[in-house]
Amino acid sequence: MFDLNFYRGKTVLITGHTGFKGSWLSKILILAGARVIGYSLKPNTNPNLFTQLKLEEQMISIIGDIRNLKKLSDVFERYQPEVVFHLAAQPIVRTSYKKPVYTYDVNVMGTVNVCECVRKYSCVKSFLNVTTDKVYENDDALNHLFKEDEKLDGYDPYSNSKSCSELITHSFYKSYLRDANVAVSTARAGNVIGGGDFSKDRILPDAAKALKNNTPLIIRNPYSTRPYQHVLEPLLCYLWIAEEQYWNSDFCDSYNIGPDPCDFTTTEDLIKMFQHYCNNQFSYIIKSDNGPHEASFLALDNNKLKTTFGWKPHLHIDEAIKLAAEWYCVWKRDGDVVSITESQIKEFFK
Repeated sequence: MFDLNFYRGKTVLITGHTGFKGSWLSKILILAGARVIGYSLKPNTNPNLFTQLKLEEQMISIIGDIRNLKKLSDVFERYQPEVVFHLAAQPIVRTSYKKPVYTYDVNVMGTVNVCECVRKYSCVKSFLNVTTDKVYENDDALNHLFKEDEKLDGYDPYSNSKSCSELITHSFYKSYLRDANVAVSTARAGNVIGGGDFSKDRILPDAAKALKNNTPLIIRNPYSTRPYQHVLEPLLCYLWIAEEQYWNSDFCDSYNIGPDPCDFTTTEDLIKMFQHYCNNQFSYIIKSDNGPHEASFLALDNNKLKTTFGWKPHLHIDEAIKLAAEWYCVWKRDGDVVSITESQIKEFFK
């Protein structure tokens, strides 16, 4: 059974700690009493959650590129982490079409470098590589729920590079880490929503900006169906997997993390719910920009996680959107985002 107290006093390294999910994960671990080490590039948006939460003052934050093996190795050498969460990535599909070489360099060689450090330093007992729900070969078959044993072959450079990241992790585990008693898993989650995401080309951050600026939101693909989930859902699972495999390597595996089918939703319905919880303070228009290919239907089978850990999703989609809307409404009026972030974490983990 998951126990957040497991992390109290443990040294935990997070790559990508300045990003959206990395900032939430850092805050959770800080509240849990962990010694948190972060390694990442500087935040790439303004505003950004890392700065808003003043995380640099609460953890050991190292600004660095995961493609720099020497600098990354120095961090492992100096701080001797017991648990490692690898979140650093180039995470945007549309950016990957524009910058494929950069995307592969970060997502593939960055993973190689992190795995090499895990191999090199015996302090690491549990390692989780966070990938995406887009790693599977997707032919847009309606209502198909991907299972963990299906073919990995993401379509676009981002998704494909994350498929490669999965394979790299599996190879390092079988070749080196299993014999060294290092527990390793991968977690496949995506379409994460929640307060504090200001990334480009993501639907909820775009909606939040429309809310803040009183401008219409443009929706590109209103009928695309996605397994949207609140950021706290996968973060709990990351922490849970890393904890369980720390004690028992039988839990080392790949896991889908996503909502139940009753909570799959289209992009337009997501925005309608967000609009409702924001008291209709913004409008939207549907306008295709004839952009690059993106799957129209994507969903995961989450049964392995349920049967292995006894887990189940905690929030239905309307509850997840309500939490996100509450956060962004506080931000809109320049309120205390630190307090609402902490209160949402404490309530969720309670």
